[in-house]
Amino acid sequence: MNDDFELGGATLKNRLLLGTGKFSSHRLMEEAIRRSGVQLVTVALRRIDFDSREENVLQFVPPGCILMSNTSGARNAQEAVRIARIARAAGAGNWVKIEVIADHRYLLPDNYETIKATEILAGEGFVVLPYMNPDLMVARQLMAAGAAAVMPLGAPIGTNRGLQTKAMIQILIDEINVPIIVDAGIGRPSQAAEAMEMGAAAVLVNTAIATAGDPVAMAVAFASAVKAGRQAFLSGPAATKESAEASSPLTGFLR
Repeated sequence: MNDDFELGGATLKNRLLLGTGKFSSHRLMEEAIRRSGVQLVTVALRRIDFDSREENVLQFVPPGCILMSNTSGARNAQEAVRIARIARAAGAGNWVKIEVIADHRYLLPDNYETIKATEILAGEGFVVLPYMNPDLMVARQLMAAGAAAVMPLGAPIGTNRGLQTKAMIQILIDEINVPIIVDAGIGRPSQAAEAMEMGAAAVLVNTAIATAGDPVAMAVAFASAVKAGRQAFLSGPAATKESAEASSPLTGFLR
């Protein structure tokens, strides 16, 4: 069965997306991408120097992998739009993850400014994937603004706490007609599988992989978990029940 993921005009076979920050070396990041089969990675503009002759993160993104710049560091829509335009002008392409964060303690996204940035950049031909605090009304506005997907957080960035917003994410999956990609907070492959079992289109992971004891092995584990979770969703999990039910019929037993 063909279960390719269509996103922004691209076809992805791997539903694990990878952030490139926090790896101890670019070579380790490259190996994690290659071994896990990741096809889309996100890179903060401040980590890209197109003119540098020194070791550059872009040199370690395998050919054929989609590069999605993100607007990390933007505090409002105006700054996010400026970062995205600079990245595209510098050669990073037209894929952009919108991050607008003015909260420096919990690093929660500003949904209102994110909507504004999404509308502007989608109007300029960008493939826009906005990172947001899960809220149905906001997700609908992002979809109307031209978002290619909506990326709700599972938990605050970098916490590895898992799907603390699970109930809200499920509402978005059920009600929004663009892909829902769970981003931020996923700390274990089992949590990624859970998100996929819910019906998420993909997950984006960084900290849990980059800071693991063996990042390459962890990337492979996450890729396997995402695939398993997707297969479970497509197979239609059995309903839960309040009382026990024997798996074998008891009719005629010990008459």
